[in-house]
Amino acid sequence: MPGNSILLNKFANGKKKFAPLVDPDKFSLSGIRGFARSSEKAGVDFIFYGGSLVKENNHHKYISVLKEHCSAPVILFPGNQLMIAEDADGILLLSLISGRNAEMLIGRHVVAAPFLKRCRFEILPTGYMLIENGHPTAVSYMSNTTPIPAGQDDIAMCTAIAGELLGLQLIYMDAGSGAESPVRLPMIKKVKQSLTIPLIIGGGIRTATQARDAARSGADVVVVGNAIEKDPSLIHELCEAVHSLDKS
Repeated sequence: MPGNSILLNKFANGKKKFAPLVDPDKFSLSGIRGFARSSEKAGVDFIFYGGSLVKENNHHKYISVLKEHCSAPVILFPGNQLMIAEDADGILLLSLISGRNAEMLIGRHVVAAPFLKRCRFEILPTGYMLIENGHPTAVSYMSNTTPIPAGQDDIAMCTAIAGELLGLQLIYMDAGSGAESPVRLPMIKKVKQSLTIPLIIGGGIRTATQARDAARSGADVVVVGNAIEKDPSLIHELCEAVHSLDKS
C-alpha cells in the first residue's frame, strides 16, 4: 500500500466536493466518453466508479477513457472484489459498518488483501453505512443487511463514531442507488458534528438543491449516480451547487 495519502488529503482539505458515480453497466463506451468530458467541463473533484452488480469486465477500457478525458481522480467504489482495477487512482475499501454481515465487514477484504497490497493505487479505508430510504435497494439486497432506519440519527452517529475510532479514514452514508429520498439532513448534520474525518453522502440526490443542502448540512463529498445516468447534463448543475458553498 502506498505510503502517501494524496487522495485522502484531497478529501480532507475542508472544501466541499462533488463526485459523479459511473456504473459501468449503465454506460456504453461512447457514453463513458461523454460522461468524462462533461465531468471535466464541470470541474468535478472525483469520479467514483462501480456499482452493486457489474456484469461486464470492461474496467480497464472504461477507466482508460475516463482518465483520458477527465483530470479528476478515478476512485473505485466496488460492489465486490472482482471490481478491483489497477488503472484507477484509488479505492474506497468499504467496510459495511451499518450491518452485521461479517463478509461485508471483513470477509471479502481478507480475500482481496494480497492483491490490494500489491496495487499501486491509494487505498482509502471507508466505513460504509446504508440508510433506509423508503424501499429495498440493490445494495441492501446484495449485502444481506438491514439499513439504519431513516429517523434513527443517534444510531447513525454512534455507528460513524465507532468507525472513526476503529481507524477508518472516511465515512460514507448511502441511501442506495435509486433511493426514493436522500439521507435526511438532520442525520447528516448530527453525524458530521460527531466526526473529525470526512463524510461522504450519496443516494437519492436528484436536484441541485438537494446536493447543496447535503453539503450545507455537513457532507464533505456529495455523490450522485442515477440522476446523472438519466440526464448527464446535470453534472455541471450539481457540481456548481456543491462548490457554490465555498464561494459564499
